Amino acid sequence: MGDMGDQSSRVAAPSPNPPGDTTLVAEVAHSLLSKIPGVEISRHEPAAGVVNIVARISSGRPGKRLVFNGHLDTYPLCEHLPWTVPPTGGVLQNGRVYGRGVSDMKGGIAASITAATVLAQHRELWAGEIMLTLAGDEESIGSQGSQWLLDNVEFARGDAMVCGDVGSRAVVRFGEKGLCWFEISAAGTSAHGAHVHRGINAIDRMRAALDAVKLLELIPVHAPEEVEKAIATASEISERASGAGESETLQRVTVNIGCINGGTLRNLIPSSATAEGDIRLPVGVSLAKIMDHLHEHLDKMDGVSWKIIQAYEATYTSPSHPLVRCSLAASERVTGQSAVANMRAGASDSRLYRAAGISSVVVGLTPYGMGAEDEYVEVEGLLKLAQIHILITLDFLKEGN
Repeated sequence: MGDMGDQSSRVAAPSPNPPGDTTLVAEVAHSLLSKIPGVEISRHEPAAGVVNIVARISSGRPGKRLVFNGHLDTYPLCEHLPWTVPPTGGVLQNGRVYGRGVSDMKGGIAASITAATVLAQHRELWAGEIMLTLAGDEESIGSQGSQWLLDNVEFARGDAMVCGDVGSRAVVRFGEKGLCWFEISAAGTSAHGAHVHRGINAIDRMRAALDAVKLLELIPVHAPEEVEKAIATASEISERASGAGESETLQRVTVNIGCINGGTLRNLIPSSATAEGDIRLPVGVSLAKIMDHLHEHLDKMDGVSWKIIQAYEATYTSPSHPLVRCSLAASERVTGQSAVANMRAGASDSRLYRAAGISSVVVGLTPYGMGAEDEYVEVEGLLKLAQIHILITLDFLKEGN
């Protein structure tokens, strides 16, 4: 089907972030897209090495515009891990393609490009336009990829967007939790560890600050009924792919303390400490609520200062939206199994499209070894995802819609 066999060439063009140079993989994507008759392709490099590709395919008849979005950058190669195949080898064996980024998310992009190639050969079956927006900056939640395209390239926008990021073909993700990354610093007074009366322990101050942040997990959540119902309905199928407890995680604030540093010796009172953490917000809790809590608890603590590194609201597209219905129907037709609509715990660029008022879903591949050694995807999964993307398009861009 189409250019699915060229998945290996995309893997062999490394694009780890950091450093985030997507020049080589963008060239491969440009080459594959240029084979589509009548395609319009533009290349955008808003920062050195951060290359974005936008492709436009018209049916020749008026209609809606459907965008397929993906990111070209990947996790670091992590060559120190015990890989049994070269991380950029694109090895094909036993029905699997191996290499860094095959699941997150060069495989998803391969499926979208293949779908677009097939659809371009059958323009009589759909109306409107198909767009592919391939972003060079996603893994670091940067601003030079999809956000830059949305702000600067007219055709990067559409009536709806489908993202092939990692997930499950059986679970259509219609929304994502919000995010708030924070950093806390605590100052104290150094002294000998035996003479605690002469010092102020910065780590003790940090512990109190982090305990206050963890109280965020107790904030009540008031999500729309349609979101709560979708999460409950999806629970059994969704947790098979994403692990037991996912449904509960999707419906509450979570706090992960990722880094703590402080002190010099065990018998010295530490004069400084720092910590960094990750707060995730469900639909039904606003960033304003999070900020109010942090100000209320941290601002009054002696020797404690804090700042926000990155933050954005939770976003979702109504689970009753036609795009969600098209996606569920396509998944069930291709896989022959029941599909469900659910929120997503992790982040993708679909949040940027929703924030711009563009209804979006994530329909992607099941990842294996993502971020670890021997990352792979199943060839059958790639083919089925391409078929799902084709059927979504034929339904959503049906003439007269």
